[in-house]
Amino acid sequence: MPDQIISQEGHDKLEQELKYITTIKRLEIAKRIESAKELGDLSENAEYTEAKDEQAFNEGRAAEIKMLLKNLTIVNNGDRKNSIGMGSKVTAMINGNEKQYTIVSFNEADPVEGKISNESPLGKAFLDRKKGDTIKVETPNGESVYKILSIE
Repeated sequence: MPDQIISQEGHDKLEQELKYITTIKRLEIAKRIESAKELGDLSENAEYTEAKDEQAFNEGRAAEIKMLLKNLTIVNNGDRKNSIGMGSKVTAMINGNEKQYTIVSFNEADPVEGKISNESPLGKAFLDRKKGDTIKVETPNGESVYKILSIE
């Protein structure tokens, strides 16, 4: 997997999640497995099966995060005020409405929170643009036009 970029905030969140699932969550699941074993016959023990499934998911997520952290490069261009980069907060006008976006990596994206991936069509269109620029982005609903009002 080629190196991907991430903000310091996103990197810290992944490290916190990894710490939680490899300590607290892992221990909780182990206790649930032990409790389920005490119920007897494991072949028809739903609690045991459920706990083992959760354990497999948890360990898979831990491996995924470890791989991500190994291949991620921390980039913080949020202090760029003249052009848009990773971590930039952008205010743009679209269809007469002001919208705010933060440019983040693919695994930090959360459109509901206004966090858009630098790899998304809109994120790519914003990169390296300046205040006052107008950009056009192809969407499934047609072309959208954004005017950049401010960059933080």
